[in-house]
Amino acid sequence: MKRILFIIALALSNVFVFSQNITARIIDNTTKEPIQFATIKTGAYSGVISNDEGYFTINGDDIKKPITISCMGYQNKVLSISEIKQLSNVIPLTEAINQLNEVYISNKTPNADSIIAKAKSNLKVNYKPNLNRYNIFSRNTDYVDFKSLDFEIEKAKHVKKSKIEDANRSLANMGKQIIESNIVSFSDFKGALYVLDKDSSKIHVDKATKLLDYKNDFSIDNIQEKAQDIVLTYLDTTKTYKLKTGIFKIEDSLSLKSDDFKNDEENIHKLSHLNNHTRSLWKRSQFYKSAFLSKFLNGDLYEYAFKNIGYNNNELNYIIEFTPRKGKSKHTGTLYISDDNYAITRVDYNYYKNRHGEKFNLKLLLGVKYIENTSEGTIIYQKDSSNLYHPKYIKLITGSYFFVSRGLKFIENSPNRYKINFDFKLEGDFQNKEELLITTNNDIDLSNFSKISQEKEIPIKVLNRYEKTLWENEETLEPLKEMKEFKTTN
Repeated sequence: MKRILFIIALALSNVFVFSQNITARIIDNTTKEPIQFATIKTGAYSGVISNDEGYFTINGDDIKKPITISCMGYQNKVLSISEIKQLSNVIPLTEAINQLNEVYISNKTPNADSIIAKAKSNLKVNYKPNLNRYNIFSRNTDYVDFKSLDFEIEKAKHVKKSKIEDANRSLANMGKQIIESNIVSFSDFKGALYVLDKDSSKIHVDKATKLLDYKNDFSIDNIQEKAQDIVLTYLDTTKTYKLKTGIFKIEDSLSLKSDDFKNDEENIHKLSHLNNHTRSLWKRSQFYKSAFLSKFLNGDLYEYAFKNIGYNNNELNYIIEFTPRKGKSKHTGTLYISDDNYAITRVDYNYYKNRHGEKFNLKLLLGVKYIENTSEGTIIYQKDSSNLYHPKYIKLITGSYFFVSRGLKFIENSPNRYKINFDFKLEGDFQNKEELLITTNNDIDLSNFSKISQEKEIPIKVLNRYEKTLWENEETLEPLKEMKEFKTTN
């Protein structure tokens, strides 16, 4: 009997801990608008970030302690879990306007170029890019918006007209499905990134998930494969075919797949690729020579203007805007620089006016056009116990316009070598959002780094809808509404 009572008590205690997980929203006290990128400190050097909608979640262990909420331009707020509940899980922050009068001891406006120069000269003092261990949570979101799709099968003497018409109807239905689909996928993983330097790192992954509707997984290659399946359905399915595409060589023995929407995605992460990709995103937050951010501190490329001062975590920050000085500079944005030690505490940037990234137009030769038209990001830093700054949150959004026109020729593997030509064109926009939350960090030495063994691959748990319980008691990014409402059509 005592054992039964103990088990019941233990179960109830687990329910209690589970129920302690709390999701709250941070808003502006005046406008009631959500506040994004607020830092929620659950320990001296640990915590999470509020998402674009102002939401965050903290786990059962963390909420036993008071949390500190800080955000650029707002007064800090320290709250217990009971106080958050009393606010109905909606936390208002007050702008730190009243404190600014203390700063203006003269009528002289701070010089932006001088502040930038001091920030550059203090980079080595304020940042430690090498030999670090970061506990990380990563989220990758892909969007595809197809504007138009055109399919056409040329007439062939060896194929009945009715079959050609049926194939064209099937292709038209697929095109309609693609245009009307909400094509989005989400990939999350949690683990640790071990950084030796900008060119060498290792990664460990504890857990990885993916939200993907395979039926609506319409990458350019998948569209071609699915269109090929439809065409093959109306050919002689007892035969195999060679496929010629444009100027490229012919592939051998193409046959009808058993499933028009075959799940051919490998549900694994190749850790060598994931490591390189994560390090590449981390490098966006660094200031080594020739780094992405270092360009923003180059007075030959950018002009600077002092805009205001504000408080972040009770520290005064200069707010400096930068714009391109020359045509080869592409970005504009804002730098937040500490008055105390001239550390850069936050960077926001995006493309300036009509400027863009990579662009090529081989429409006539290869039927391909591509323009990178979106590049925007936010990087937020946090100071550690040694007064060194490390990235806390990195967000990078890239987007591009694409146009692809391909001609395919099916050649029957038979003495007759019957042929049928199929053309398709597609046009649209692609957008990728990468987010990296660093929950904690600590130093490592070369010996520690050398002993770390990186696995070759890890499995991904593929989901057909968002499952909150998979990330309970984990420090993660609270998902946006679109992710919470995601579900497949399968």
